[in-house]
Amino acid sequence: MPELSCQREKFEIPNGITYLNAAYMGPLSRASIAAGIAGLERKVRPWEVTAPDFFEPVEEVRTLIAELIDADRDGVALLPSVSYGIAVAAQNLPFATGSRIVVLAEEFPSNYYAWRELASRESGDLVTVQRPAGGDWTSATLERIDERTSIVAVANCHWTDGGLLDLVRIGQRAREVGAALVVDGTQSIGAMPFDVAAVQPDFLVCAAYKWMLGPYSSAFVWCAPAHRSGRPLEFSWMTRKGSDDFPHLVEYQDEYRPGARRYDVGETSNFALLPVLRSALSQTLEWGIENIASYIAALGDRTAQAAESIGLGVAARHLRAPHLIGVRLGGADPGVVAKAMAEAGIYVSVRGDAVRVAPHVYNDADDVDRLFEVLRSTL
Repeated sequence: MPELSCQREKFEIPNGITYLNAAYMGPLSRASIAAGIAGLERKVRPWEVTAPDFFEPVEEVRTLIAELIDADRDGVALLPSVSYGIAVAAQNLPFATGSRIVVLAEEFPSNYYAWRELASRESGDLVTVQRPAGGDWTSATLERIDERTSIVAVANCHWTDGGLLDLVRIGQRAREVGAALVVDGTQSIGAMPFDVAAVQPDFLVCAAYKWMLGPYSSAFVWCAPAHRSGRPLEFSWMTRKGSDDFPHLVEYQDEYRPGARRYDVGETSNFALLPVLRSALSQTLEWGIENIASYIAALGDRTAQAAESIGLGVAARHLRAPHLIGVRLGGADPGVVAKAMAEAGIYVSVRGDAVRVAPHVYNDADDVDRLFEVLRSTL
């Protein structure tokens, strides 16, 4: 597969706008917008919507997600959000009274509140991995996992600044002490390869509206085979065996459809959102995740080098995600800097004390250079 070039022409990004904020929200492509419009128009003629239309597109998307994370599609359930998937995990993982859950400091709330609630309810401890001074999140996390740990809930990289975690090593340590591993892949899936077989998560949860360039209110969970016979959060008619046989829906079924489908959110076949997600996933796979990762990594390296050249702090290359760069401004006010950039048509996010730079395939080297032209003028 040939190397990627800038894909800006596939997106509605006006001239003069430099959007380096995929970690906040990825834009929809022109093709995805068209797919969404076509999906909405189906509701104009509901008499044309038949039973297979409720299930076949869902299975297509399930297959695309499985391909993206190199996993089996029976482990995939379609969800509306990360918080939904984390709640599924929290409800179905064993947690002994008094045991521990390991989370990261300054974690995104969707991967925090459910664990705090579980620990409180079962008189357990929520153990927080503090931000390491040297930026080595992996070592800091490994130090907090011990025989009292029941659940390790982490991300592939920290959402505020891209601090990288070695999930293979963390997963190995979790299994050594008999703990479950729950991964929030929202800030990495779509921008980095993910090896389910190597990481061996119990649950992998991911929102699709960032690096996967999908619509808001779309997400998924992949769960290991041991967790596919658990209790769902809701009891949708669509998750039951024989649910595609509309004339016999009132012949209630105890048996679920196979795999993790029992965890699917109700109305999975959302006729407006699902075509958009299918389009985004298809385009991502057409580009190739290795190609995407390589393209974005080059922009990330350019960002880091430009930051260091003017005395700004970034994590060492082996301690940060290649696609998500936290630029620490020293004594400058990140909010003031971000405001000045927005006034110049340059969009990044402030998270903590860092300006978070998150390029994607619609960016190029000129976008990074323009960012630093404005940044230099504000320091």
